[in-house]
Amino acid sequence: MLIQKLRLQRGWSQQQLAELSDLSVRTIQRIEQGQGASMESLRSLASVFEVDFSTLYSESEPTMNSNLNQGLTAEETLALDHVRQLKKFYRSILLYVVIISFLAVVNYMSSPHQLWVIWPALGWGLGLLLRAASLFDFFPFFGADWEKKQVEKRLGRKL
Repeated sequence: MLIQKLRLQRGWSQQQLAELSDLSVRTIQRIEQGQGASMESLRSLASVFEVDFSTLYSESEPTMNSNLNQGLTAEETLALDHVRQLKKFYRSILLYVVIISFLAVVNYMSSPHQLWVIWPALGWGLGLLLRAASLFDFFPFFGADWEKKQVEKRLGRKL
């Protein structure tokens, strides 16, 4: 997450960071998702960001995930996670449009009098709507505030 924060602060895309650090875009994506990174990758990124290598890697902590989250507040971590979920959602919408369009063409070419393409479009579309409702908090009574209030109600005290 620290890598992503540093990248976003500079206004770089993952592609630009990959080119500057001589790493692949896939490696940058993996590191930003919290997966492990090699020493060489971390050294290259530290050089590009002009930060000390120890800020990206600490010998005292064996897990890479905790090192990559170092320097981030809980609020920043939540915001980055939310943006990552938004990105996945928008990719899903794009995939939906492409595949349903393709199915519509196939439907029109093979059996124009039967509109079977409506069923996958409705099913998948409903799934996307439910995901959007969750992501954009359309139903506030199922959001984090509601959940916190319910836990406090059950406990009879503030968290």
